[in-house]
Amino acid sequence: MDQDFIIIGAGIIGLATAEQLLLQGATVTLLERGEVGLESSWAGGGILSPLCPWDYPEEVTRLTNYSAALFANWMDELHTASGIDPEYERSGMLVAPPFCTRIAQQWCTSHGVRLERVSPSDVCSSPPMGKEINLEGDALLLPDVAQVRNPHLLRALRKRVELLGGRVIEQCAVSHIVAGNSQVSSVSTAYGTLCADRYIITAGAWSKQVLGQHALGLDIKPVRGQMLLFKFSATPLRFILLQRDLYLIPRRDGCLLVGSTLEDVGFDKGTTTVARNNLLKGAQELLPALSGMAPVQHWSGLRPASPHNIPTIGCHPQLDNLYINSGHFRYGVTMALASAKILVNELTGLDQPFDIAPYQSGWGA
Repeated sequence: MDQDFIIIGAGIIGLATAEQLLLQGATVTLLERGEVGLESSWAGGGILSPLCPWDYPEEVTRLTNYSAALFANWMDELHTASGIDPEYERSGMLVAPPFCTRIAQQWCTSHGVRLERVSPSDVCSSPPMGKEINLEGDALLLPDVAQVRNPHLLRALRKRVELLGGRVIEQCAVSHIVAGNSQVSSVSTAYGTLCADRYIITAGAWSKQVLGQHALGLDIKPVRGQMLLFKFSATPLRFILLQRDLYLIPRRDGCLLVGSTLEDVGFDKGTTTVARNNLLKGAQELLPALSGMAPVQHWSGLRPASPHNIPTIGCHPQLDNLYINSGHFRYGVTMALASAKILVNELTGLDQPFDIAPYQSGWGA
């Protein structure tokens, strides 16, 4: 069946891209090698901000800030359309030391981001912020940082895509992209040969493998992240709690996520005792209420790592009807809507919200 677009990869980026195209009246089919949304999109924590935004290049924070500003309305729309609550919540993020206060304050001032300095006594006197958080000095509170519950978001977005007429085919790995004369003519899949006018790669950590000889100099690779889940009768934290690369994310129902590792181990999705113990030790030191508790779940995901966390979004340099939206590394959920809008703007000729050249240079060609 011919259609306007075939999107290869049905994680958060593929689903968001499909939704935006469908809203423009396009016909769209998504091909997923496994099950929809069950790779890195499902595995992440759903923090709608870089962990310490002042530590990232402007290309990252420009995209995340733009996307985060759109999230509240987007989540309302998805909830209304699908009947599934993505659990969007502006919970705030408390950054525990060590950090450079001057750099953080300068960045927040220049980007219009609210920042509050919080003493250990302020934290402990404000339950349920955390009756026993171990802080060695003042913390920084980013009160407007929001979060979303990834599995709920993915279910809502898939339903929205299908309600808009999008077709989703699971267990449909793409084995080969057939191209010639500067065009993709078809893709060979587990369901046979499929054709469209245009093709979009949103395959996350598998994007280079899908592209094969057409990957050129694209630098996207898997980086494993492991996470733990704890269950409380009521949330022990009001805010997301961050120290260095360790974060604790409270959910409405008393669940508490702890993450995450950064492991360059190829496509190995296994979990390890070493990672479990390191995450557990760090979390218990920061939040003693976890002492004596065992995680109820331990999982991993493979992030689509790219240099400096900057994704590649746009047209292939040599194939006129092939596009990519991939390489979002740790911030695929955060960047999802902005990335989808930027790509759809390029496809439809609409004005961009800012200079998108930094997101089109990842091909290295």
